[in-house]
Amino acid sequence: MDFRNIPKKDSILEVAILKVKTALEASFEADFIIASQYISSIKGYEGHTLKKCIKTANQYILLVNWKDLDSHEIGFRKSKAYLKWKQILHSYYDPFPTVEHYETVFEKDNNNSLIQKSLF
Repeated sequence: MDFRNIPKKDSILEVAILKVKTALEASFEADFIIASQYISSIKGYEGHTLKKCIKTANQYILLVNWKDLDSHEIGFRKSKAYLKWKQILHSYYDPFPTVEHYETVFEKDNNNSLIQKSLF
């Protein structure tokens, strides 16, 4: 397969494992929907997903797509919207989540679309 003409995807994926305090899942999920308006208002935001772990109680994964790292670390984290996000959600976490950022190296979907980032 020839990868030379495959489009590159340069967006950044923010990943956070969220451990929510026991018996607060329903409230967290409801408040997460409210808080979503704040993160989605930021320039460079491209979308987000919250998934609940099937095997580990009270555990979620948050996936946020950003145009670039600065959109998250500067655009969001230094904004008034982040203060609202923090006010709504941060009291649910124990412990406070670690956030990591990832870039695409290789991606394939069911439509046989391939994305490979240049290795050079």
